[in-house]
Amino acid sequence: MTPELTGLVPQLAFLDPERLLILLVIPLLVGAYIFAARRKNRRGMRFTNTSMLAAVVPKQSQWRRHVAVALSLLSLITLTAAFARPKTEIKVPRERATVVLVLDASLSMQATDVAPSRLDAAKKAAVEFVATLPEKYNVSIVSIAGSAAILVPPTTAHNTVENAIGTIKLQDSTAIGEGIYAGLRALQQAPKDPDQPDAPAPGAIVLLSDGSNTAGRAPEQAASDAKVANVPVYTIAYGTENGYVDLDGKREPVPVDHDEMRRVAQISGGQYFAAATADQLKTVYENIGSAVGYEKADREVTSRFAGYGLALAVLAALGAISLGARWP
Repeated sequence: MTPELTGLVPQLAFLDPERLLILLVIPLLVGAYIFAARRKNRRGMRFTNTSMLAAVVPKQSQWRRHVAVALSLLSLITLTAAFARPKTEIKVPRERATVVLVLDASLSMQATDVAPSRLDAAKKAAVEFVATLPEKYNVSIVSIAGSAAILVPPTTAHNTVENAIGTIKLQDSTAIGEGIYAGLRALQQAPKDPDQPDAPAPGAIVLLSDGSNTAGRAPEQAASDAKVANVPVYTIAYGTENGYVDLDGKREPVPVDHDEMRRVAQISGGQYFAAATADQLKTVYENIGSAVGYEKADREVTSRFAGYGLALAVLAALGAISLGARWP
């Protein structure tokens, strides 16, 4: 995917900012222009026979003169900015990264408010998400219920991960905190880069759950430890407020706990998402893929500013020519 400039003006910086001091000459030029214009007006007032003056010196368009001067000043400003070597942040694809998918397989995931069930729809979306990740990405899958299990350690064999997702079965309880810790352990098992064996690949955890933590260590503490490890946790609160399951002949409501997912994402430095349908979940995974798959990098945009300055200089020159020429 072609990198796109994001927020050029708000993120603009300069490699040689001291060169911007040239802009101090702009107020002097503006003052000189105003002074010259007023002096010209005073000299014109000495002639009482304005009809004779008009015959000798054709009247020039005031607005064209002002526009020509303004374009010249804008050209100078833009070219000075180019001289200072402007740069901005862009999003560039990562060469490699490790993504750990943590899927909730607790009994509440059998709710059918998302057809055919929360778990089945989540598994299908997870498989599609893995298929969109770059081939060089290591992907791991963790299943959580009463405990957490690393089903597949980080691997570039994405088909292995997709097959493992299909084997996830429903179990009792929800250990969200343990799922995050299992994700951190999985990240430590990621293969090293042969070219840079001491440089760990960027890692992220994608946690999908519908309920509150009911077992194991606290999710907030796990999220805090993930923050220390520089591993963001992207959380997805999946399902609706009307979900329910039938357990032992009794209907139990299983609304989504958005607050839990929001806290985990905030503490870890990740992002929180909510999805109430399969289509929304697909969109969430696309957003996460964009966030995980790209990193910010500086790009010099001197040529762009130089081009703007050249265009303004050409317009200013045309304005000056129109003032100096006598059109029939």
